[in-house]
Amino acid sequence: MTLPHGSPADWYFEDFAEGQVFRTQGRTITQADIVSFAGWSWDTNPVHTDAHLAASGRFGEPIAHGVLGLSVAMGLASRLGIFEACSIALLGIEGWHFEAPVLVGDTVRCTITITGARATSAGDAGILDREFVLTNQDDVVVQRGDIGLMVQRRPA
Repeated sequence: MTLPHGSPADWYFEDFAEGQVFRTQGRTITQADIVSFAGWSWDTNPVHTDAHLAASGRFGEPIAHGVLGLSVAMGLASRLGIFEACSIALLGIEGWHFEAPVLVGDTVRCTITITGARATSAGDAGILDREFVLTNQDDVVVQRGDIGLMVQRRPA
């Protein structure tokens, strides 16, 4: 997608429109990611942290935490650079679904579609409705949901 005003850091509410689609770079999930996430989140469920137990489970190996996938999706969106300078507030995460496991060695990418763009009732900011779809290297959807964002309007 061509950037309307040079650098992505120059984007404001007026640069977004319903139907725009952005695709992030990929990021490979490592064992270190899962161990680190388990450590700081205190979520040490054996499905994530016990290779022996996980080997006999539904997925045959440890899986990444669901919220780790969501966090990576948010980070990948951040790397696009288009939401950073104009962001005011994250408004909510709705209908987030965990559709397939994220495994060590999976490379995930995020497709973000602007599904709505409207001015706030005060008119001093805008609301972006965004659909996030996180896929693995085989284009299997692993997670999806909607993440609303309040953004700045372009200064007069």
